[in-house]
Amino acid sequence: MNKLQAMEVFIQVVDAGGFTRAAENMQLPKATVSTLIQSLEASLSVKLLNRTTRHVSITSDGAAYYERCVRILSDVREAEESLSRTRLSPSGRLRVDAPTALASELIIPALPDFFARYPDISLELGCSDRPVDLIEEGVDCAVRGGELGDLNLIARRVGVLHFMTCASPGYLAHHGTPLHPDDLSRHRGVNFFSAKTGKTFDWDFTRAGERIQVAMPSHIALNDSNAYSAAGLAGLGIVQMTHFMLAPLIEQGKMVELLGEWESDPLPIHVIYPPNRHLSAKVRVFVEWVADMFTNHPATQLKGKSSPASARATLTEAQP
Repeated sequence: MNKLQAMEVFIQVVDAGGFTRAAENMQLPKATVSTLIQSLEASLSVKLLNRTTRHVSITSDGAAYYERCVRILSDVREAEESLSRTRLSPSGRLRVDAPTALASELIIPALPDFFARYPDISLELGCSDRPVDLIEEGVDCAVRGGELGDLNLIARRVGVLHFMTCASPGYLAHHGTPLHPDDLSRHRGVNFFSAKTGKTFDWDFTRAGERIQVAMPSHIALNDSNAYSAAGLAGLGIVQMTHFMLAPLIEQGKMVELLGEWESDPLPIHVIYPPNRHLSAKVRVFVEWVADMFTNHPATQLKGKSSPASARATLTEAQP
């Protein structure tokens, strides 16, 4: 038995909450995972996991051993990387998750620079606005917009998102132009709802210390940023979306900015990863790269338009 491999498998089983998910994450046969755990328990003469047909839980001895395994493997990887860092670039598969809009509009267009720097990394980029469980789904790190719901994750703030209130020229021609947030009660909006709770988010506006919250009348609510943009372009109502998505549409005359004097606080962007997962070289360089990219991108810097709270749902819902 390879003791280090068995320790790694044990950590993965605990993190994933089962043998099947751990085997998928490590791309190993489930039988191999089970055999390694059995061999590890036999060599230690200790039961590490309680198993039933539906559930796997860690024993008290297993919990203590888990913490030691995490530290040991972290030290081993750090030692290996310290020797190879000067002569080898980071390599291997890197699994990252990001909200659809941030991925398609900001991250993917910048990836040629990332691969030019780190050609030996193979990136698997999950793009969706749904909540993702990093540990259960074997994701190395994720980019998230909004306040973080899981305080057990390590988070690094890398930028902010700014939002605009807009509508299509066709919508405004039929329904008129709101000049104040109070006018919105006589209009239709495209709302965004939580994929986790189903709740529709209110809109709020701030100007010179005055804050107004609006429950926007709507014929349609969505939970995907691309579909949300399409609904605005189709004239289904007023929308609140990220500046970087709507600015090109405004320049092309497809959308018109509204209530430009009203603002809300910017929405933070974080890169997050599990605390018990060693920050490998490939994860570390991606975190540094994406932090530098967002910090220097005009659409995600602190200055500029700020973000209405309701529009925060567009990217917040990707939180784990």
